[in-house]
Amino acid sequence: MTTDPQYPLTDTEASAEAKRLIREAYRPETPAPAATTFRDTTPVPAIGSAPPVLQPETRIVPQWAAGVAVASIGVGAGAVGLGCAAWLFLQALSSVTLTGVLAVTAPFAGAAALATALGGAISKARKASTTNVYQGTVIKRTEITSTARGIGARSRVGE
Repeated sequence: MTTDPQYPLTDTEASAEAKRLIREAYRPETPAPAATTFRDTTPVPAIGSAPPVLQPETRIVPQWAAGVAVASIGVGAGAVGLGCAAWLFLQALSSVTLTGVLAVTAPFAGAAALATALGGAISKARKASTTNVYQGTVIKRTEITSTARGIGARSRVGE
């Protein structure tokens, strides 16, 4: 039997070699393959053997950096708030119903009514304080003359 690659096995030799390999692989007396991993089951100590060392805080944050950080947090929170408000507003507008339209226009209608009421109150306040003083004779004419010629007619008071 040759195992040199230059001399390939014959069919009988290959069959015999295959039987031998299978017999070796499935021999019950061979031990199981050795494990390739290891688990240490000894308990881990709660505290190590090194004493604790004080580690003081040595980072220094410039004042402008702290201000920028706080401002960016505020801007971010504000942007999130505006985004949520816009989302809620657009969610309400997306379901176009009479109630939705009224809910959107109600603030504008209220503002218009308030502006009209304020304008009327200011106008009446101005009129109430104005006093007209007339000097001279007052002429009251009650004569009415009427001419009717052709299709049109016109009336004039006190000519």
